[in-house]
Amino acid sequence: MSASSRGQSRSTAPRSKSSPAPSASATPAGAGHVRPSDKLNPKTIDPFAETQRSSSAFAAIYSKGGIPCRLVHGSVKHKLQWERSPEMIPFDPLLITLAEGLKETRHPYTFVSQEGFKELLMVPSAADKALPILPKVAAALKGALVHADGGVFERGLNGLVQLSAVVGPALNTHLKNLLTSLSKRLMDRKYKDGVTSALQKLEQYGGKESLGIIKSKIPTYCSIYS
Repeated sequence: MSASSRGQSRSTAPRSKSSPAPSASATPAGAGHVRPSDKLNPKTIDPFAETQRSSSAFAAIYSKGGIPCRLVHGSVKHKLQWERSPEMIPFDPLLITLAEGLKETRHPYTFVSQEGFKELLMVPSAADKALPILPKVAAALKGALVHADGGVFERGLNGLVQLSAVVGPALNTHLKNLLTSLSKRLMDRKYKDGVTSALQKLEQYGGKESLGIIKSKIPTYCSIYS
């Protein structure tokens, strides 16, 4: 091959060009950008997401429609919308399930469990419906009271007072098993006032017998009648 032919072949050979780096304009708008609304409105759990469906027993029941109410988001506060009147709903097993749900730490389960538990105990026949399942409800409340999360403990404490207001002295049989965690939290300044107030209400609703039970676990407790 002549020199002129070799030169011609070299001149016609395609030259490789490196791909240009993507410009800033090629990046989708808003990618990696945190909007102010993201901070004001944090994402909540999708109860129907596969990864969350089996996260807890309560979450699974809620996702499958086992809790006959749904959370309604309001501009100021949230509320529950019941599929039928709470007065028409059997407490067994719903009240037990809601008590177990007090151990939840994520929205919407935290709100549904505590609000549902409270509203169910507000129906006129709550005492008659709660008494047959009281041992199971008390056991579920204990799970919240011994929980390491402070918010869970406070929801359990509120639930305990609400239950005591409904069933009265009938709760005294289970009170001793529930007071151990209250005694421990009483030593924490953060919970001292809340626990003290709860103990006073337990004495008020539980009658004279409850005072001896409370003092057996918390000797420093002062009666509301002293």
